[in-house]
Amino acid sequence: MKNSKQKTIKKANLPSKICLHCNRPFNWRKKWEKTWQEVKYCSDGCKKNARIK
Repeated sequence: MKNSKQKTIKKANLPSKICLHCNRPFNWRKKWEKTWQEVKYCSDGCKKNARIK
C-alpha cells in the first residue's frame, strides 16, 4: 500500500478490519486496494458461510 507521496507503507502500519462473520481481525491486501471500503469478510469461506445463515 502506498501513501499520498507514493512511499511504501510497512506491513505493521496497514489498515485492518474485523470480519463480520468470524470476528477476527484482518489486514489490508493488495487485491483489495480498489475495494477496501466494501470488504466485510476476511475470506471467501466467511463470505459464503455468512450468506447461509
